[in-house]
Amino acid sequence: MEEGRFIRSNVIASQIEIHRQYGGVFPEMASREHVRAILPVIREAIAEAEVSWEDLDGIAVTYGPGLAGSLLVGVNAAKGLALGRGLPLVGVNHLEGHIYANWLATDGEPPDIQFPFVCLIVSGGHTELVLVADHRDYRRLGGTLDDAAGEAFDKVGRLLGLEYPGGPAIEGVAREGDSIAFDLPRAWLQGSCDFSFSGLKTAVLRLVRALEREGKPLPVADLAASFQLAVVDVLAEKTVAAAREFDAQQILLAGGVSANQLLRQRVRKRAEVPVLYPPPILCTDNAAMIAAAGTVRFRAGERSGWDLDVLPGVGLVG
Repeated sequence: MEEGRFIRSNVIASQIEIHRQYGGVFPEMASREHVRAILPVIREAIAEAEVSWEDLDGIAVTYGPGLAGSLLVGVNAAKGLALGRGLPLVGVNHLEGHIYANWLATDGEPPDIQFPFVCLIVSGGHTELVLVADHRDYRRLGGTLDDAAGEAFDKVGRLLGLEYPGGPAIEGVAREGDSIAFDLPRAWLQGSCDFSFSGLKTAVLRLVRALEREGKPLPVADLAASFQLAVVDVLAEKTVAAAREFDAQQILLAGGVSANQLLRQRVRKRAEVPVLYPPPILCTDNAAMIAAAGTVRFRAGERSGWDLDVLPGVGLVG
């Protein structure tokens, strides 16, 4: 990462094909695959960036939230490299990394980010609304009370017989479906910025079971489209309402589910302020976003000690 905004290399070792056979992430296997992949990925990133270790100012690494075993692989590798090369180490919150994916230049000049903004972080493990007043100044407005949106996509995808991950699979088949074929519930949780998708997931389950009992074929495309619209309606409406309530200058989207085209369209349509989001490759987990967030903390003088430990359940901290 150069100047915190320009990507010199961003190597991604995906495990989707490995975990697809299990219908979700298998933690022990994930950490073993991290061990196998991390050194080849680092070597490839250095080569692709056309830099030497002497060119680097520091090393940023995610310490949480996430799967403990996978986080340990990354943190220990980063510590070893930092110690061996005499480089500063900067620990970065994974959720903060997703926010900073919006800072990255992908086509010429980097985006013009204006504070304060509201960011919807929406992924397989997280659904959070955050007010960002400045760099490292976060206020959590709300989050999911049960399933994250991405988790709900995965579970409903399995119900419909679709491949993991459920988000892209549901979005794909939903293009051929009728989004108003089924009147699925929306948990509005009025007066809060919180979310709940468990009831929606249960409603789809009951529909599927009822259709199976009747011996009818599953209208997979219609179910997928109706489910997707129910999720997107709540995400978009609550995000826009939060931006209005807290006088945000912009709305930012982040996390894997923010690659969903319907979500982007609905937020843009309803928003009264500019809406920004990264390209799909930077919505899912990647190193560039961690380097971008790490640069901000590095410039602020932050350094992590050798006692930096993983925090699998940590929230977003300022």
